[in-house]
Amino acid sequence: MTAAETEAFVASVRALLTDRWPAPADQGGAATGSDHALRALWAAAAENGWFELALAGHLSGTLAAVQETGRAACPLPVLDALVTARLFPSEIALLDAVVRGEVRFTAVLAFEPGIVPVPFVEVAEAATHVLIVDGRAGGAAVQPIATRSRTPGLAWPDWAEVTLADPVCRTDDTAAVEEAIVLLRLGLAVRALAAAERTHEAAIAHARTRSQFGRVIGSFGAVQQRTATCEIDVRAGWLLVEQAVRALDADARDALLTAEIATGHVATQIRHVQLAAHHTLAAVGYFTEHEAPWLFRRLHADITRLAALRPAGGDVTERLVACGAGLPVLDVGPGGHALRAQVREFVAEYRRADGTFDEDQVTAAMAAKGWFGLGWPAEYGGRGASLAEQVVLAEEITYGRVPVTLQMAAVTLMGPAILRHGSAEQKERVLGLIRSGELRFCLGYSEPEAGSDLASLRTRAVRDGDEWVINGQKLWSTGAHVATHVWLATRTGPDTSPRHAGITVFLVPMDTPGITVHEHTALSGEISCTVYYDDVRVPDSCRVGAVDGGWAVITDALAGERIVMGGIAASLARQLDDLLAIARQNPETVLGPPGSAKRARLAELAVRVQATRALVAAAISAAGNDADDTARLAAPMAGVMGGEVAEEFGEASLDILGPAAALCAGASGALAEGAFEYGLRLAPMYVIGGGTNDIQRGLVARGLGLPR
Repeated sequence: MTAAETEAFVASVRALLTDRWPAPADQGGAATGSDHALRALWAAAAENGWFELALAGHLSGTLAAVQETGRAACPLPVLDALVTARLFPSEIALLDAVVRGEVRFTAVLAFEPGIVPVPFVEVAEAATHVLIVDGRAGGAAVQPIATRSRTPGLAWPDWAEVTLADPVCRTDDTAAVEEAIVLLRLGLAVRALAAAERTHEAAIAHARTRSQFGRVIGSFGAVQQRTATCEIDVRAGWLLVEQAVRALDADARDALLTAEIATGHVATQIRHVQLAAHHTLAAVGYFTEHEAPWLFRRLHADITRLAALRPAGGDVTERLVACGAGLPVLDVGPGGHALRAQVREFVAEYRRADGTFDEDQVTAAMAAKGWFGLGWPAEYGGRGASLAEQVVLAEEITYGRVPVTLQMAAVTLMGPAILRHGSAEQKERVLGLIRSGELRFCLGYSEPEAGSDLASLRTRAVRDGDEWVINGQKLWSTGAHVATHVWLATRTGPDTSPRHAGITVFLVPMDTPGITVHEHTALSGEISCTVYYDDVRVPDSCRVGAVDGGWAVITDALAGERIVMGGIAASLARQLDDLLAIARQNPETVLGPPGSAKRARLAELAVRVQATRALVAAAISAAGNDADDTARLAAPMAGVMGGEVAEEFGEASLDILGPAAALCAGASGALAEGAFEYGLRLAPMYVIGGGTNDIQRGLVARGLGLPR
């Protein structure tokens, strides 16, 4: 199906659900009413070709239908037909009856061999057959339902216990059964995610209009923070599902792992979205006249069954430990994959036997390859590389722990601003220094009264003929003690409005008289500085961009934000691979037996790292499309998740590996060259630097339409 065809199909599914699946409140919540509605919907779905599409193996279209059923709190088992067709492709008569709606499958796990009656069966009152899957024995069978007995509880419509007649077909193809379980789990995850998303949307709409204490509740900080967190997890969930569908359709080697990662994200992260939405909806969403209680039931019933449906090939941890590889590679296009291979060869060539690098040597070698300024136009010494290729370079350099952090920062944070706002002389001189790796800069942004709120900065620059006189103080200028230049934001228009309109940016040599540097040691061990500017005189040639036009310069400097985030994601991926390498040496000793808490913790970490990478990839794809709200929010969402996953990873790695993970590089018994303890000490900076996560969530919330 083309994108247009899929869109038309989804619209038809939504219309049919609206017509044939009344809101649960309208059904009175009665079991008999839901049974009647479900049988009528099942027949209509068959008439409209839903099961024909499923039996044709169209996974993305089928999951799109599943998504719509989740949004409607409807348990129609569309995907179960697709799974049955994959397990029993030669059962033509049976599958034809499914297309016509005469045979109606619902799938369950064989909880215990030969258990009678079979428990926790969904939609048993409307189904005719059960697809029963036994992951432990590696078998599956289709069996007619003989008797049904309701088992009321959280699920709506009720689950049931059923007794079954003799199988009409069965298979012992263990590989097919493993895939079937992964697909069934993915289907439940998609339906649960859609239910949570629909409740989340209702909460956003409520927050935009509901007033309390004389204010719209969406302006409350707690509501904004909660809503943004939910949006990030929902968005990451759909990105991971999209990756899973692409991998499954392509029959990729790591397709089942990719699907389990998507499922794992839903299983561990999405219930809080549903609950948080209820918190925002408050009493409005607590009573059954509202859709939220029925979506609540749908989500929790599906995730409960999902958790019971254990994958035959093991969970994410078992797959990663057994396969000897890391997380699935994200698609960055042919150019990106080719460059990744080149950079990996380069890193391997220049890494010394002890794992370290000669910084001067590797810097010169990277400059010779034209990698500093890779994305710049050819007339400025670049290669016009795509953003994806620039991110690949940053990822691989970070993953390889190549010591060119300051040089790469100059490329990503200064380069775009100089290209757009610099004078001809600056483009020649400054870009040349960056290309050669000689320019080492620090940021002169933050002040005692200006952190995330940069527009409130007070450092003054006053014009005096062809010079400017600068006075003020900057905080947390990392690397200022070794920097050659400072990228300095000053106030030149004290009376302008709005506040950010009176800012001008200068690129100032750090050896200019009047600059005093006081060093401070950060938690990470890095040196960050307080820098004082006392009657510092600089020529107008140091000014970058227009007078009072510095906000545009700063904004363009942030164009490298996506590249920086790619580096954060790569750092997390490297730490994960380090952890996996240790675990593979003796899984039972390091992680405990299958099902242990440490294995579950590792699986959750892996899922969260991949979710971060997915958001970074979305931010890359969204570059240049910032007019679209969803695209514009991809970058801050990736930044928020990346910082918080870094903190989670740092703490979890110590919990999993024990005291040896708390030793630094060079210490006897240190693991992974001290990467884990350093990663933990560095992690808070990912949440604080560049605008705290609280501020970034505020941006996301306002992008969702919540007021300031």
